[in-house]
Amino acid sequence: MTILRSFKAVKPRIGYEKDVAAFPYDVLNSKEAREMVKGNPYSFLHVDKAEIDLPEDVDVYDKKVYKKAKENLDNMIEKEVLVRDKKAKLYIYRLQMGNIIQTGIVGCASIDDYMNDVIKKHEHTREEKEIDRINHVDTCNAHTGPIFLTYKYDKEVDNIIKKCTLENPVYNFMADDNIIHTVWEIKEDEIIKRLENLFKNIPNVYIADGHHRTASAVKVGLKRREENKNYTGEEEFNYFLAVFFPADELKIMDYNRVVFDTLDLTEEEFMKAVEEKFDVDLYEKDEPYKPEKNHYFGMYYNNKWYKLKAKEGTYDEKDPVANLDVSILQENLLTPILKIKDVRKDKRIDFVGGIRGLKELQKRINKTENGVAFSMYPTAIEELMNIADIDKVMPPKSTWFEPKLRSGLFIHEI
Repeated sequence: MTILRSFKAVKPRIGYEKDVAAFPYDVLNSKEAREMVKGNPYSFLHVDKAEIDLPEDVDVYDKKVYKKAKENLDNMIEKEVLVRDKKAKLYIYRLQMGNIIQTGIVGCASIDDYMNDVIKKHEHTREEKEIDRINHVDTCNAHTGPIFLTYKYDKEVDNIIKKCTLENPVYNFMADDNIIHTVWEIKEDEIIKRLENLFKNIPNVYIADGHHRTASAVKVGLKRREENKNYTGEEEFNYFLAVFFPADELKIMDYNRVVFDTLDLTEEEFMKAVEEKFDVDLYEKDEPYKPEKNHYFGMYYNNKWYKLKAKEGTYDEKDPVANLDVSILQENLLTPILKIKDVRKDKRIDFVGGIRGLKELQKRINKTENGVAFSMYPTAIEELMNIADIDKVMPPKSTWFEPKLRSGLFIHEI
């Protein structure tokens, strides 16, 4: 049984939505965020990455940053750039990127569902990243960015969404990256109650993106419970902000790898090592190689593209984690040949979301003396859910979702 709960949103006053809406905090670094907010005092990056309003040498985890985030959020509410709902509602949020359209329900999920594994996870979290968002949520007294959840298609839910989107939206704008964001209100109690009851029949939902924010929201909720021994379970800190999307509408893009240093291996040594586990063919076309199916990889090395296919016996087809392309590349090439054991910590490797295109891989490697890049076939949403269902986790950097949800369109005060 999944809990979906209506809430009193803090949201942009009509006319400010495009200025306020911002990329999630973890998509941009501080330098990029400072550049992006120039000329826009209303960008929600002033809340989600408040270090941009402090001296450049400030530690992004300094308490001053969280206090500044709270100050900026309060100022936006005081100036009525952001306004509070007087009534608890649900919302519908649609993102359109070219032909890709995904439409979800904005509401609150339960921290108990997370702890009871109703909300399924597929990634490990890192303590330092959790602590950052714990401090941000606790100081701001709000969830400022929605968690990206997904669920298996439900016809009745879909019918309600379609009916609601026939009404006039409250927001409808194209962001600077040409993604269209459209929002509808659901304020009728009967429809809200119907959706909440329908989700009770959905056994599980899955975190698509936002594992650290979810874990942090849960830990803040538990902290508040400890501070309020007589809590009833109805307090807002028992819930966190989320958008629930049907899985059949989601698009996972390739998440490619760039290794800046192939150590002291000569070209002959490196290629011979790769050929032990992969069938290797020179890609003759004058363009990057984009894998067309599972277990195929592109490799850009010494100004040439190669087509790699994992040899039989180099991975366990029956193990859903070992059968992932990111696992095959890691276990057969990155670790044994390039000595990259922990991709989250090794500074020799970087990751490039498919939205940037494969020529970005060439661009980065051409700046190195002996680097190599790998183009990947995207992980399927079914693979993600299957792994979560058996309580296993995917390797780091397995999925890249597009389009990205914007922060600032909905805030949940706790």
